[in-house]
Amino acid sequence: MSPTHVINRVSILGTGLIGGSFALALRQYTEGIHITAWDRPDTVTRAKDIGAADEIFSGELKPAIHSADLIYVALPISTTLDVLPEIARHSPQRALVTDACSTKVRIMNAAAELFSGSGEKLFLGGHPMAGKESSGIANADANLFRDTTYALIGESTSNVGDEAVPKGDPVQLHALHALLGISKDPRVAAFLKIIAKIGARPLWLGAQQHDYAVGLASHLPQLAAVALASFLYDHLDENGLPIALAGPGLRDSLRLAGSPYSTWRDIVLTNREVLSAGLDLFARRLDELRDKLASRELEADFDAANELYKLLRSF
Repeated sequence: MSPTHVINRVSILGTGLIGGSFALALRQYTEGIHITAWDRPDTVTRAKDIGAADEIFSGELKPAIHSADLIYVALPISTTLDVLPEIARHSPQRALVTDACSTKVRIMNAAAELFSGSGEKLFLGGHPMAGKESSGIANADANLFRDTTYALIGESTSNVGDEAVPKGDPVQLHALHALLGISKDPRVAAFLKIIAKIGARPLWLGAQQHDYAVGLASHLPQLAAVALASFLYDHLDENGLPIALAGPGLRDSLRLAGSPYSTWRDIVLTNREVLSAGLDLFARRLDELRDKLASRELEADFDAANELYKLLRSF
């Protein structure tokens, strides 16, 4: 029996970078957990070859989840929305279902409808703030989650009044979810132990809070990197300039530009309102910087950027 006692059998749906890394982390940092993987035949075969899965399935979903204590959905957002009804129908009554999607409002609204009348089954929204610019099982890493934040969303904020959702206070947010009975469920407690074992830090949020925050802190930087990289690509000359003179600073700045569109398509589509507003505000800031080029007022922007950089390094 595993140290968590409640979670002994885990089914991972989607064994790409996140799902594969979660499987490897379970293997390395927990004991006694049976891991089942479900994905395309070549992907789950690779997962078993590297020791990330005890049992593998493709095609029909039901055999992969029928005995699971924890169902970990690490699929693209659109695919997750497609398979959630089947998960709700065929998962065991004791099961905790959680996802790793990068946006939460659509997922949580769908889960609220599907799992509200499904007996004792419980859905817990999740988003590990971990990743790489390269996707796929080939890049999976047991230490991917170490020293990262793991967002947990117990309920969509669109289903409760705004006054019930504290803004920006993790302690109050945790109290909210405890009040709802979510974090006190023994299955959730067991999952929190797993998160701790793989080295991540849980943070309770509402779905709308989450999507706003990641829209600015994760999705906007991705689009900014894409915009800068595509701009520079369009201005390459026959001598490779200006890239021929680029130093490590540009490579560091454009690391996110290595991410494929397939990874970001669903994220952009499901968080487009936040992203649209964020891009508008960011464009205004760029206009302000342009207006300050000939004055010392630009120093204040550098100072603010330096302070944010220091803050990021402290997390």
